[in-house]
Amino acid sequence: MSEAKSVNGYLINKAKDGQWWVAGVGGENIAGPFPSEAMAIEVASVLQLEHPAPKRRGKDKI
Repeated sequence: MSEAKSVNGYLINKAKDGQWWVAGVGGENIAGPFPSEAMAIEVASVLQLEHPAPKRRGKDKI
């Protein structure tokens, strides 16, 4: 495999069969396979990372 590229917080990996995958930081493939690196990058650029909701501050708590 080639060196993974990071796009929008996701990793772009090339599999042994020549296909491209979008993976999470943990290495789990989440989208693909794609025939070209450009297509994988395009998909990764529009994906949104799921972040936990911001914690409320002390005076804002109910």
